Order: sequence, then structure tokens, then C-alpha cells
Amino acid sequence: MDAGSFSERQPGRSMSVRCCIVGGGPAGMMLGYLLGRAGVETLVLEKHADFFRDFRGDTVHPSTLQVMDELGLIDGFLKLPHDRLQKLDGQLGGTMVRIADLSRLSVKYPFIAFMPQWDFLNFLREQGGKYPSLKVMMNTEATDLLWSGDTVAGVKANTPEGPIEIHAALTVACDGRHSVVRERANLEMDEIGAPMDVLWFRAGKGAESESMFARIESGRMMVTFDRGDYWQCAYVIAKGQYEAVKSRGLQAFQNDVVRLAPILKSGISDVKTWDDVKLLTVAVNRLKRWTRPGLLCIGDAAHAMSPVGGVGVNLAVQDAVATANLLAAKLVGGAPTEDDLDAVRRRREFPMRMTQAMQVVVQNKLVSAALKPGDQTFKVPLFARLVNAIPWLQGVTARFVAVGVRPEHVHSPEAKLGE
Repeated sequence: MDAGSFSERQPGRSMSVRCCIVGGGPAGMMLGYLLGRAGVETLVLEKHADFFRDFRGDTVHPSTLQVMDELGLIDGFLKLPHDRLQKLDGQLGGTMVRIADLSRLSVKYPFIAFMPQWDFLNFLREQGGKYPSLKVMMNTEATDLLWSGDTVAGVKANTPEGPIEIHAALTVACDGRHSVVRERANLEMDEIGAPMDVLWFRAGKGAESESMFARIESGRMMVTFDRGDYWQCAYVIAKGQYEAVKSRGLQAFQNDVVRLAPILKSGISDVKTWDDVKLLTVAVNRLKRWTRPGLLCIGDAAHAMSPVGGVGVNLAVQDAVATANLLAAKLVGGAPTEDDLDAVRRRREFPMRMTQAMQVVVQNKLVSAALKPGDQTFKVPLFARLVNAIPWLQGVTARFVAVGVRPEHVHSPEAKLGE
């Protein structure tokens, strides 16, 4: 490697790697781990100094747990602090409804693990440290693309030491739903839309516990996750109504929360200001094409998912596994063609579209009805009544949420250390 390569970060200098991954989220860190494991010289760029961000996706589903198992990482992974969820119960218009039961699944890990995303990402980074082919640069923000004619040849980035150019045979955009790389590549999105936004907050928790995770009444909807010593809460509001909610005042918001979930009465005092409430602007969209020559988009950079089902992290991991399966060997030998890169879209587009379609059904049939203003009593939708009444259907909904459509399995090679 020349003097401006892999390990150096000198201002005004350039680096050369085989694959540059922009974004250290679940898609980026998993793909980085898999390519490093396969002996592909890989660099992951993460713009923040650490992975600590609150209210990111914290649900690790059985499909992802299976991937960790196939990588031989599951024992260490499950030693990290986490909570387990098998049965998804909700209170819809005063009626208790079981929405899914993961214990009915014939899978090795029939539960959802709730784990702070930063623990997941730090674990992948630490485990990837044993592969000399993988490097992670924190505090490094991609700002633009490098081009060689019509081919993406890498990225420009800012580091604490100054700007740097990173030349790569393949650049992979894993920088989320507001992807800079996608924007610079001028890739066009299809917007599907969502009727809601979400307000995330924490509420204190004592010894009390409750199995319900969804609560819906006419005009109000909330999801709560028992995280042991606190409740993680997602208060669902109609799209674009955040300022209207704020204008009513914090006390009114707290009162609405407690009316919907009385168990939060003591803990809601943890929400002291609006700074304790984080707005997630929900988007459901997908790229028309995921590639340019030398560039591939995966995860949220390719398709933003609704929070319905909490599947976003797991779809991103599935994308990363498929990408490594299809491209690792080609990257060892050189630069993949654009048709090679488009094979990832051809593999992942069907499960992505099916998942988004089901999310849109839930948005239209359940969420939109719940958020409709008025004093009428919320009526439990027919599909929810059927799932609650027929236990085997709870296994069907569990499979959709927990395993997904056409889950991926690790087939990418593992290079012998020292090769």
C-alpha cells in the first residue's frame, strides 16, 4: 500500500481502500464486519465520536440473532445487558388484544432482544477488531463523492485533523434516511408516505410492570417498552402535528400520556422539558435504483421503513448480509461491476417491498384510524380481532415481525487471519 493508504489520517492526504462504507449504523457496522472477516480491505466512516445516540432502534429480532449465531458471536452478544420479549399485547379501545406470540415460532431464538443500539454497534466494532482488513474511523464525516468520469471513486470527508480523500473500488452508502452520499449521487426516491410522526421519551419505572406494549384510544396511540429500570415510550401523533402538540404545553402532553397509560403516572415526571422528548419524523420511501458505477446504497439509505413492527434495524442487517454474500468474493478480486452491485437490489427488493406493503396496511387500517380526531370509541379492527381469537395467527404475525420475508443467512467466506 502507498504512503497515503489505509492506516494514515494526515490532513490534505488521501487514502486508498477496496471498500469504503459511509455510516456506522447497523447496516454499516455489520457489512464492515462481514467484509473485514472475508479479508476485504474495508474502511467504515462514522461521523460521530461514539455510537451513543438515544432513541435509535433497539430491537434485535430473531433473524438478526440467527446471523449472530452463524457468525459465532451469539454467546458474547447475549451476555450484553438486554431484555427479552415474546408476546406482544395491546390495549385497543379498552380491549386487551394479543397481536403476536414469538413462542410459537420454530426458530433458535424465539424472542426479541431489547438492547441499546450503541451496545450492539460497539460489540460489532470490538469483534471486528481482530480482522486487520477492517478499520473504523470515528469523527469522520463524508461530505461529497469522488468521481472518475461517471464512476464513483470514493468520498471526501472531514476529520478532526482536516479534510481527507478516500479512494475506493466500492463505496457503500449506509448513512441513513438523510443520506449525504445518496444525495450527492443524485439518486431518486419514491415516497410512499406515513400518516404519523413519533415522540420518543423515557419515563421512570419502579417495581411495577405490565405486559402491554401498545395502547390505542380514539385520537391517541402509544407504545411502551419495559426496559427494566425505565419505560421507553413512543407517543404517536398525526403527521406534522409536533408544533401543535407543543403549543398545548408540556403539562397537557404529560396528562395525555398518563390518561393513555396510567402506569406512567409516577415516571412521567422524568419528562421535565421538551428537550426530553425527541421527534422522529416518520418516512417510508425507497430508491428507484440503488446503484451508480462504484456505489451501492443499502439500509435506510436505500429504503426508509416505518417504525411499525420495529423491523428497520433488522432489514438493515439483512441488507448487509446479502451484500457480503454477493460481493465479498468479487471485492477480494477487484471492483464489482454495476450489474454485480445491482444484484443486491434484486435480492433485497422483494422482502423490502413486502415489508413496506404490510407496514402501509397497518398504517392505513390501524394508525390512521387511531389518530382520527373525535370522541367516538375506537373500534378494534377486524384483523386484530381475528389474530386475538385464533392463536395460530399470532404465530403468523410473529413470523412477519420477527423473521421477516426471505431472511438472509451468512454465506460470505471467512479469511484465515494472517492471509
